[in-house]
Amino acid sequence: MRCAAKRLRGAFALGVLSAAEPDKIIAARLGPPVVIGVGEGEFFVASDVPGILHHTRNIYFLADGDMAILTPGGVKLTDFEGRPIQRELTRIQWDPIQAEKGGYKHFMLKEIWEQPRAITDTTLGRVSLDSGKVFLGEMDIADEELAAASSINIAACGTSWHAALTGKYMIERLARVPVDVDYASEYRYRDPIGGPEALGLLITQSGETADTLAAQREMKALGSKTVAICNVVGAMVAREAHGAIYTHAGPEIGVASTKAFTSQLTALFLLALKLGQLRGKLDAAQSIELITQLSRVPAQIEEVLRASAPQCEQLARDFSNARDFLYLGRGIHFPIALEGALKLKEISYIHAEGYPAGEMKHGPNALIDETLPVVVLATRDEDDPASRLRYEKTLSNIQEVTARSGRVIAVATEGDTTIGNLVEHVIHIPHSIELLSPLIEIVPLQVLAYYIAIRRGCDVDQPRNLAKSVTVE
Repeated sequence: MRCAAKRLRGAFALGVLSAAEPDKIIAARLGPPVVIGVGEGEFFVASDVPGILHHTRNIYFLADGDMAILTPGGVKLTDFEGRPIQRELTRIQWDPIQAEKGGYKHFMLKEIWEQPRAITDTTLGRVSLDSGKVFLGEMDIADEELAAASSINIAACGTSWHAALTGKYMIERLARVPVDVDYASEYRYRDPIGGPEALGLLITQSGETADTLAAQREMKALGSKTVAICNVVGAMVAREAHGAIYTHAGPEIGVASTKAFTSQLTALFLLALKLGQLRGKLDAAQSIELITQLSRVPAQIEEVLRASAPQCEQLARDFSNARDFLYLGRGIHFPIALEGALKLKEISYIHAEGYPAGEMKHGPNALIDETLPVVVLATRDEDDPASRLRYEKTLSNIQEVTARSGRVIAVATEGDTTIGNLVEHVIHIPHSIELLSPLIEIVPLQVLAYYIAIRRGCDVDQPRNLAKSVTVE
């Protein structure tokens, strides 16, 4: 097995049995993840934690070039040369019941409804409402180094990339440090500029996404320290990072990410707060107010779920036969338009596109007719002048769509009576500050995508041609 592993090229995760030695399993990793479960007198090989969570929570995460030999007597870890290696045994905190549907029809629906708890768990123990301070453990980067970072480079894929785009607004607004966001799969190909003064940030649910790991290694090769936002304790991206912010969303089984996304936004908001404090951009009073606003979000999401689920189910009846959808947003809401469109295309197979609302005149207006549903993020924070201005411009975009017979579904703030006179359908969400409204407004978009997919008879938990963890480039 060692000889074969050394000859192989490319990425592989192997579990090998031999009729000659039936009481032995040999596992090897180079690229895709392999986890080894250690139970009471029993041992397991799997590609991900949920597969063995009902048997044990004690896990070895293999690194690239690792081999595990499992026998009834125990587990031996070596490299491909046969040299013994040590790996830390990780205790997974997920409850096995979390990996079951728990009475919900689909994992995706269950995970949508779990978002209030996931956000609470991601915040728990990391903030003080008394002092306004943010505490991020598991960091091998000194506060002085974080404060001195001249720029932040974020790399992520898919839904995590949309979280990164949202986080850019949070970090630049609260910490006043420039942020670049890259698709992890493209990062290496633009000859990126890094260095010790730049901080690398990787965002991934699984912690094993191949392109994100490659981007991380490129950042480190350029001399940057890296921080990982990840949902799986002990995953490769966290082991290779200088610091980790675990999202504590629990196991996410549905391929289309929901609670992992809102947990990532929560982690990014905490990081933005921390950087703002370290850089002297936020005082204690401002920090306390921001943390107070964050503490209200879980209850606000619960309110949205109760109110919007029946409405979205009805909208699904009206729009499930549409061939295309357009999602529009401005500012920090543009990444949420992208994420809403991604959720719809992933699970319902309807072509959907997210677009900056201000770019409508530069092409997308040509698409609008009476058959095109247009979802517009038109929330507002009355206490924020920039938000009020953005809202007014978004209303103008809505009028552009309705003038061309487009069918508008608006996501608006409770109490907004103006927008109801302009559009066919309105989904109202509770008022929140501009930087936190994305956590709330994505929820009805997830629910709408779910019910449209159900109406179309699609498998929402396992969409065709997609995998939960993309472990090859």
